[in-house]
Amino acid sequence: MVSSLISSVSGALSATGPDWVDLSVGGITLRVNVPDTAVSSVGRLGDIALLYTSLQVREDSLTLFGFPTEDERQTFETLLDISGIGPRLALAMLGRFSPQALAQTVEAGDTRTLSTVPGVGRRTASRIVLELKGKLDLDFGDAPGAAPDSDLVDALTALGYGDSEAREALSRTNASESEEDRIRAALEHLAGE
Repeated sequence: MVSSLISSVSGALSATGPDWVDLSVGGITLRVNVPDTAVSSVGRLGDIALLYTSLQVREDSLTLFGFPTEDERQTFETLLDISGIGPRLALAMLGRFSPQALAQTVEAGDTRTLSTVPGVGRRTASRIVLELKGKLDLDFGDAPGAAPDSDLVDALTALGYGDSEAREALSRTNASESEEDRIRAALEHLAGE
């Protein structure tokens, strides 16, 4: 499998763009495509950054995709196994959903929420649910804060947000914070979309 040829890259962050970062590694600068939400979390210019990578080989190009976590890389490669999902669309999905939120959305069969990703229509969303249901078992249940408290989800859904949308926002909060702080952070995330 070619995608595992380069499993991670660590180097000095030398430039960033809307959906890419440049890492300087041993005298070479690599452009790594990342989810747009990950650009700011990679670090500041000059910092040493580590990205888990997937090398995608096409007839006319070699493209390196990078992710802050191993779970994101695994989810990316799982998405590529679906007919009609290419690297750019898989990257856009990871820009919209954390791996945990995507797994929850797929398990709930929520095609409406999946369709909020640009380029994903109802038919593609249905195919994603059909092909991924039960396959995104990345042991999220054991991770602290991976399954937000049902009370917090209920609080957000009472404000008019969808269940998957609420879970996605809560998955991006710090599980060690108080419930009030997590709700506040989730609302800030939801307002920013």
